[in-house]
Amino acid sequence: MMYTPKSELESRIRKLQVHLATDDLDGALILQNTDLFYFSGTIQQAHLYVPVEGQPLLMARRSLARARQESALEHVVPMSSPRQLPALLQEHGYASPRRLGMELDVLPTNLFFTYQKIWSGAAISDISHQIRLVRAIKSPYEIAILRRAAPLADAVIRSITDFLREGVSGVELAGQVEAVARRLGHQGIIRMRLWNNEMFYGHLIAGDEAAVPSFLSSPTGGTGLSPAIAQGASQRPIRRNEPVLLDYVFALDGYLIDQTRVFALGGLPDELVAGHNAMIEIHQALGVAAQPSTTGGELYDLAVRLATELGYEAHFMGHGDERINFVGHGVGLELDEYPFLARGQDMPLEQGMVIALEPKLVYPGLGVVGIENTLLVTDDGLESLTLCEEDIVIV
Repeated sequence: MMYTPKSELESRIRKLQVHLATDDLDGALILQNTDLFYFSGTIQQAHLYVPVEGQPLLMARRSLARARQESALEHVVPMSSPRQLPALLQEHGYASPRRLGMELDVLPTNLFFTYQKIWSGAAISDISHQIRLVRAIKSPYEIAILRRAAPLADAVIRSITDFLREGVSGVELAGQVEAVARRLGHQGIIRMRLWNNEMFYGHLIAGDEAAVPSFLSSPTGGTGLSPAIAQGASQRPIRRNEPVLLDYVFALDGYLIDQTRVFALGGLPDELVAGHNAMIEIHQALGVAAQPSTTGGELYDLAVRLATELGYEAHFMGHGDERINFVGHGVGLELDEYPFLARGQDMPLEQGMVIALEPKLVYPGLGVVGIENTLLVTDDGLESLTLCEEDIVIV
């Protein structure tokens, strides 16, 4: 089992403290699992207090023993109730915060009211944007994990050719591919920050069902197994001469690699092959344009312009009113991290960011084609971490 090094946690804490000082906050109280893991190295039931200066305090309810084993932070203490928070801070030499940052983008309202009562003398403000800015730039430690995960993601994508056959249901095929992922060490949980967005491994969807939209913030959806899930694989059998879209996420030691490839039994209509090749062309153009300081909005606008010039505007990133207004997103511990390559986004790319770039075409009644890669932003542009064959694979 891999534990986050102390030096890594200390570096992350220092970066957050710079934001706390800039925004005149006395401290941040972190509860959400992903942020808790990022700054403390554990997701045991705990509260992490990060003061604007000095060492953080991790107050664990369950399991204290595991929190102490997993976290390299110096101060890990027991806590039985959030009502103890002010007393615990005082006991360990922390001043009571006047201005406190919390993750208000994900904190349930009832809990927010609880913490307002606990910290009755403090003004609580949202610290989520600052946290996400810190997390957006991956350290060499994080990049090393992503580099280990990427070949495993490639292996999962390639494995579909061992199982793809006419008549197999989408969900059975998904189960066979997912078994490969688990054998390779996939953690089984894919975390997303956006409210009510969730995903199980990803989307394995074929033919006309692949073009069925869903609630998910994604160009693809699929019907799924029931309205309770409303996305992904179904019991529909795989047919010849239709696109089989495999959009899967590999998750290793918390970190995610996102990749999409298209397969088919026998072949595909020329229209879909040409569309897929156009998406590869757009992906390559975006890869050249995506230099440090280029904004996500500029890349999205370029993608739409190229899709229009190539004659694919009506199908690009969705169809009709179901079209989504992005062509990529940040990737890390969550699937929807900064930056967003979306309309109007002015956040520039920076060295160390990791993005998923996913130009796709949606054809109602026919299916979906296109690709997705996970890429590292370097001083020289983008380096692709995912390396599978990008052309449609005919089985």
